Amino acid sequence: MRNKYTPALAALALALLAPVAPAQPACERGAATQAARARLERALAHGRFVAYQPTALQVVDGGFRNADPDSIRADLRVLRTRFDALVTYDAIHGAEAIPGIAAALGFRALIIGVWDPSDPAQLDAALAAARRYPRLVAGLSLGNESIFARRSSFAQLTALIAAVRKRSAALALSTTEPFHLYEEAGAAPLLGNMDFLLVNVHPVFQPWFRGATDATAAQFVANVVADLGQHFCGPILVKETGEPTAPASAGYAPERQASFYAELRRHLPASSLRGFAYFSAFDAPWRAHDTGPVAGAATGPEEAYWGLYDSERRPKQAAQALAPMN
Repeated sequence: MRNKYTPALAALALALLAPVAPAQPACERGAATQAARARLERALAHGRFVAYQPTALQVVDGGFRNADPDSIRADLRVLRTRFDALVTYDAIHGAEAIPGIAAALGFRALIIGVWDPSDPAQLDAALAAARRYPRLVAGLSLGNESIFARRSSFAQLTALIAAVRKRSAALALSTTEPFHLYEEAGAAPLLGNMDFLLVNVHPVFQPWFRGATDATAAQFVANVVADLGQHFCGPILVKETGEPTAPASAGYAPERQASFYAELRRHLPASSLRGFAYFSAFDAPWRAHDTGPVAGAATGPEEAYWGLYDSERRPKQAAQALAPMN
């Protein structure tokens, strides 16, 4: 999730500290996905998304320890008290159980992540879940930072979306990348073929973050969304943003995480076309030691502490500040 900085990217990030005039490009979307987009827009306007990876799942050096259904059920019971919409990262490795458990617990929207959409097993599992739970699944994210990690390209993802659309014409499709990649000229065909936009915007990785207020960090996220709205037609969901809660030596704390989200709710209020997911649901201690080959990524102790709940599912201050949901 960490961005690799170049002088051009640093200049873009600084420019986005200033307010961006909102705009909406001309919108032409096929009728087939209208119902799916409407479900997503209702979830954005009236729900509360959280980015979710099962607490039992571990991925270290590319090796998976799969999540089990009982652990997923325990995770989702905790989350359902404050969230009614999920964004996931994987469709297998135990995640096959997520849609059924989420539906039984009354979640209202699920965006299924397909970590490697070139893998038929992962893509088939996601499409099967969407067919089985059409009132729950609001869309698919075909990859997470795969262009950034050089696992794919704009052209490959554009072609992939077209191929998946032939298999499931009514399903809303997207992918996820750091915000600066969507600003590139080569992104235009991909933006034109997605039904909704998922984007990662991390103020903590900006060079100005340590000396900034939480209000400035939240305004930066809102400005990025407004800028992307000038290039993309349709709903925009910030899938990843937030602040870790440790280590304190790096300036992180539960109080600052809670303050950031309070500011973000003020600067980016929910609407049918704009929203953010809380990132992420639970701490993941294994991430501090994950040395998987992701271009531009960096591991460190803070990677274990992005959760609004700790690894034992206990709520932190940011979660406690959220009103319960029915």
